[in-house]
Amino acid sequence: MTLEFRGKDSYTGSDTAVAPIIGGPFTLVNSENQIVNEQDFLGNWVLLYFGYTSSPDIGPDQVRIMAKVIDTLEAKKNLKVLPVFVTIDPQRDTPAQLRAYLKEFDPRIVGLGGPVSAVRQMAQEYRVYFKKVEEEGDDYLVESSHSMYLIDPKMKVVRCFGVEYNAEQLSKEILKELKKHQVNA
Repeated sequence: MTLEFRGKDSYTGSDTAVAPIIGGPFTLVNSENQIVNEQDFLGNWVLLYFGYTSSPDIGPDQVRIMAKVIDTLEAKKNLKVLPVFVTIDPQRDTPAQLRAYLKEFDPRIVGLGGPVSAVRQMAQEYRVYFKKVEEEGDDYLVESSHSMYLIDPKMKVVRCFGVEYNAEQLSKEILKELKKHQVNA
């Protein structure tokens, strides 16, 4: 299903179809303990995923898929898409924890975290659902909407992908989007 809204184009004044706004400014901390914001990613195609390092199942599968997609696009098509992982569990996922976790999948994956309020704000901007689910003792899981976002070099979301894609399918879909946006693919 595609969402579409009608509105006036602010430049021409004509009727136009507009998509819902997903994404926005953010300031987080990367796995090297440096402050980063959306401006740091301008000029790059980005594949963005929200997860957490102690996820027992879907999370690691999605990070694995992300790593394979980046390899496929780079090796077969010589295309660079920057993989970015944003933790939705910043209380447990310190910069060092993120670095160690992501290195197991692919050291090119950029890990982002930071204060709970900043992570929550970014998640809201990207329409990411997440909720802490208490377990026995002090342990907990985090329910979330396991989506990946393909973001263009101007930091606009061009496509959202769910868990139904394997690495090969996701690579093909991203390639289609890059071709639509006239990247040399």
